[in-house]
Amino acid sequence: MSDAELVLRSTRVITPEGTRAASVAVSAGTITAVLPYDAAVPSGARLVDLGDDVLLPGLVDTHVHVNDPGRTEWEGFWTATRAAAAGGITTLVDMPLNSLPPTTTADHLSVKRRVAADKAHIDVGFWGGALPDNVKDLRPLHEAGVFGFKAFLSPSGVDEFPHLDQDRLARSLAEIAGFDGLLIVHAEDPHHLASAPQQGGPRYADFLASRPRDAEDTAVAGLIAQARRLHARVHVLHLSSSDALPLIAAAKADGVRVTAETCPHYLTLTAEEVPDGASEFKCCPPIREAANQDLLWQALADGTIDCVVTDHSPSTADLKTGDFATAWGGISGLQLSLAAVWTEARRRGHGLEDVVRWMSTRTAALVGLDRKGAIEAGRDADFAVLAPDETFTVDPAALQHRNRVTAYAGKTLHGVVRSTWLRGERIVADGEFTAPKGRLLTRDH
Repeated sequence: MSDAELVLRSTRVITPEGTRAASVAVSAGTITAVLPYDAAVPSGARLVDLGDDVLLPGLVDTHVHVNDPGRTEWEGFWTATRAAAAGGITTLVDMPLNSLPPTTTADHLSVKRRVAADKAHIDVGFWGGALPDNVKDLRPLHEAGVFGFKAFLSPSGVDEFPHLDQDRLARSLAEIAGFDGLLIVHAEDPHHLASAPQQGGPRYADFLASRPRDAEDTAVAGLIAQARRLHARVHVLHLSSSDALPLIAAAKADGVRVTAETCPHYLTLTAEEVPDGASEFKCCPPIREAANQDLLWQALADGTIDCVVTDHSPSTADLKTGDFATAWGGISGLQLSLAAVWTEARRRGHGLEDVVRWMSTRTAALVGLDRKGAIEAGRDADFAVLAPDETFTVDPAALQHRNRVTAYAGKTLHGVVRSTWLRGERIVADGEFTAPKGRLLTRDH
């Protein structure tokens, strides 16, 4: 530790070996050692004693819609990354749609990177998009450093990002498998959606019936079959249907290269509690019943579901109409995701080590960010400092999101983020932010 510039000390540090009292040495933005709590601090190093607050690795959120450029009134890199930092997230990977242009060519990726460069309070990477007509663009995007490719199997909600039918899915997946890339998929079958009752109106029960579980289950089954045939890497996005869990578990057992995620809103909110007309709860796939939620938690515990990400998908408030059929579907969760998941996890007997595994270690591993996701020597000194037993009541006015619409309004949550650190620099503490210090990340860097 003799070359350390900074030492963070806490009675509770979450490391890959477990939670322990420790001193974490940092030099040039990198963790150089995790040492005993009472290790001597070298002369010249700055000691920050965190007391009993928990030091955990900064969260890595691999599913975020920043919408910048083009729909910056919905969100933007400045506001999204501030919200993320306030919630203990130090890395996000931006989805390729809802911005204009979408990230579907190498040139469009360059546009996105230029816009983000001086606005990112945390580190930011990018997904590419797989469209019916851009197979030729997938390898150039891969070579330009995207972390993988997003595809929809049903309409995305925006005209510039059409979905893939089964033939186009096979074609795109074969191309991506050729360079061992990763395809991440919004898995709802359009035929099942089209045949479901579409009544519209303010009743949440009607909206839920319009997005049935079998739409997810059928799409997941088809995706697994394609991945098995091509020995391709696929990832199921925002899984909400517990009925698909046996399919994923069996595929994993058979060696199919499939992973899956779910989201805080599926783990903490239930269909039974959604008021009619409250479209701040609308997302696709939808928030389902409490019994379904129990099975999602069980699947997280047994590893069928790999990780938890926000699917932060904001819009302007006027698009959240009282009609579930026409309201924009998306939940803003960046700033609240850690507290929301931790609140429910602790109620169900899980520890913070589990939350770190689901929201940092495994998300970093999903996209190959081997410098993120853990407190150990050689990793980036990205941290969140958490008071896990303190509570707060969600006030939309206190959120950093550009549009302060939230399904968590008025809820009391456990876990107050005291400060967030990026490569050994404190970027937010007690609501005060530094100038943007985030870097733009590429695959393998």
